Amino acid sequence: MCGIVGVASNAPVNQLIYDALLLLQHRGQDAAGIVTQLDRKFFMHKEKGMVRDVFRTRNMRALPGNNGLGQVRYPTAGNAFSEEEAQPFYVNAPFGLVLVHNGNLTNAHVLKAELFSQDHRHINTESDSEVLLNVLAHELEKTTRGLSLNPADVFEAVRRVHRRVQGSYAVVAMIAGHGLLAFRDPFGIRPLCMGRGKDGTYMVASESVALEGTGHVFERDIAPGEAVYIDLVGKLNTKQCADAPQLKPCIFEFVYLARPDSTMDGMSVYQARLNLGETLAKRVVSTVPPNEIDVIIPIPESSRPSATQLAHLLGVPYREGFVKNRYVGRTFIMPGQGVRKKSVRQKLNVIASEFKGRNVLLVDDSIDHQSRNRANGTRRWRTQSLFSQRCAPCTFS
Repeated sequence: MCGIVGVASNAPVNQLIYDALLLLQHRGQDAAGIVTQLDRKFFMHKEKGMVRDVFRTRNMRALPGNNGLGQVRYPTAGNAFSEEEAQPFYVNAPFGLVLVHNGNLTNAHVLKAELFSQDHRHINTESDSEVLLNVLAHELEKTTRGLSLNPADVFEAVRRVHRRVQGSYAVVAMIAGHGLLAFRDPFGIRPLCMGRGKDGTYMVASESVALEGTGHVFERDIAPGEAVYIDLVGKLNTKQCADAPQLKPCIFEFVYLARPDSTMDGMSVYQARLNLGETLAKRVVSTVPPNEIDVIIPIPESSRPSATQLAHLLGVPYREGFVKNRYVGRTFIMPGQGVRKKSVRQKLNVIASEFKGRNVLLVDDSIDHQSRNRANGTRRWRTQSLFSQRCAPCTFS
């Protein structure tokens, strides 16, 4: 899982991309990067750390240009501690390409071998995003002729990428001197949407909250398998590039990853979590008599909508039993189990009086089993909300 953004504008975009990355910080805390384009030259800065720490005033001044990309990284492939694997990634041919990627390629090792033996391309890191960039570069080189580049060439290259690459990928790329390209995998596993500003600026981003929070109007989600190409004069071109696209989004986006104020593939994330509470209520009633439950308490924070809906439907009081330290980041995306366990202890503290002598139903968003135990006179059921839509297996980076 990562957060990505791309902007095509008639004005400098460095601050706009920075602001959008702040709104997507929940999708990645390990590293952040921005690349901008002025004329045919790319300007890039990326480091490990949070957005506010990676970009200082001197870094922002060194990012001129009216087009750009940005990413916040949560690593599930490659080396979590390598600054070299922070994105964006760059390759100089054809034309010059930079790319940011949210997803996880399931055939990355096969592709890496093909790139070396057949395409004669060198991969310098363990990142599957660098593999994806080089596949795109190779296919783009095969479809182009001379210095010109038309949308049909770009879309044919994306079509060939879809045929070679397996897994989840939402991508934004820039082609030096030509334009901005965005596309999703044929199953739409990872989210990607687009919108416009009052001045005509185009923005594509992982979540609609990045558009709305920067003053852009959300227009639509990019469809599974679709490619969007915006040239340097601001002309928008779109095309379906997959042979058999199907929408099978990752359930974890709706349950946990995305912000509740985002909309994905026509569904409000907040409403999806309320729906999870309704589904969960039916399961609880079939398992536990509601009159045996004294209170319902969520594990902060993304399980709150499900817990409130569950409490409403069961007619059981809703209470807060944990206080969250808001200065500790999202713990599940921290590198290493030891760091995560320590951070959870610092992040959540129990309000003991809310548990003492009560049968408590705890609602969490990411428990894949049911358990029931008694401790200190408190009975606790730990259960998982279920999403009603049939989804593809989660693959994320």
